[in-house]
Amino acid sequence: MRLPSIRLTNFVGFVICAGLLGYAYYSQFSENLEPCPLCIFQRIGVIAVAVFFLLAAIHNPGRIGARVYAVLIALGALGGGSVAARHVYLQHLPAEQVPECGPGLSYMFDVFPIGEALQQVFTGSGECADVSWLFLGLSMPSWVLIWFVALGGVGLVRNWSR
Repeated sequence: MRLPSIRLTNFVGFVICAGLLGYAYYSQFSENLEPCPLCIFQRIGVIAVAVFFLLAAIHNPGRIGARVYAVLIALGALGGGSVAARHVYLQHLPAEQVPECGPGLSYMFDVFPIGEALQQVFTGSGECADVSWLFLGLSMPSWVLIWFVALGGVGLVRNWSR
């Protein structure tokens, strides 16, 4: 069986990321699922991976350029996947260990220095531990983590092995 071209693989990776973002915004605006701060950072990770896939598809680089894109896709997926893993961890904490709810993301960036705001975001808050959406028994951050692993792996392997 012949694998699809690297250019097509990169474009499909971009389309999957666009679909993930589209569903996230659909859930927010049509299903009224408000994203917590960690959800917002996961979206940023998906956007980064999408941009790297799209650039790789448009550019269709040679061997060295493809390896650069492979690393960028993997790093974007690793960053977003780390946030998703932290989110999944918070969702599985016992109720007495869940951090208290904190201020909104925009408020934190308005009031606190960026380093302190980011530290508070990644510490998590009570709203990040809520599970308000399930599909096949997994929460949205769990699915996002699975997608980051899959997209990062495919992007790395297909672009590296050009």
